[in-house]
Amino acid sequence: MSAAPTAPAAPAHAGRSADAQPPKIREYRSLSLDELRQMSGFELFQRMLAGELPGAPIAELMNMWVHEAEPGRVVFAGRPERKHYNPIGSVHGGYAGTLLDSCMSCAVQSMLPKGMGYTTLEYKVSLVRAITDGVGAVYAEGKAIQVGSRIGTAEGRIVDANGKLYATGTTTCLIFPI
Repeated sequence: MSAAPTAPAAPAHAGRSADAQPPKIREYRSLSLDELRQMSGFELFQRMLAGELPGAPIAELMNMWVHEAEPGRVVFAGRPERKHYNPIGSVHGGYAGTLLDSCMSCAVQSMLPKGMGYTTLEYKVSLVRAITDGVGAVYAEGKAIQVGSRIGTAEGRIVDANGKLYATGTTTCLIFPI
C-alpha cells in the first residue's frame, strides 16, 4: 500500500520570520467610536502599521500585532509563549481562535467605508496541529470572501514562517453604521 500524497508546504512569504517580535507599542487602548468614524477600515490598519494609533488591548495580552494589511486582506503575527499554554502542554486553542477571529474580521473591516463598523456573528476554527512556543512566530492571514452592506464573510489560515499550516477558519460578520 502506498502512502497518501501530501500537499506541498506553502512557500515562505517575504517578511515572515520565525524570530519576529512585536513592534514597540507605547500604548494599548480601544479607540472611541468618534475616532473610528473618522477613517475607513483600511485607513485604520494603515495608521496602525505606521505606529500612529495605539495597539488593541487584546494584542498586548496575546502577544500579537498587525503585520500586513491591504483592502480585503489582513495578516496578524503572534509569538505564542508559555503563558498561552493549556494543561496538556501546548498553546490553548483559544489563542488560534483569537488570531483567526482577528485576521478574518479585520479583513472584512478593511473593506468598510468611513462610518461603518462590524461585529463577529460567528466563526469556526479547525485546529490542524498543535502550536507550541517552539514554533516561533505564527501568521494569521484573513481574506474577505464577500462584503456587502449588512453581512461580510472571510476565511483565514494560521501558518508558521515556512508556510506550515496550524489552523483554518471562517467567519460571518454583521456590518452596521457606527
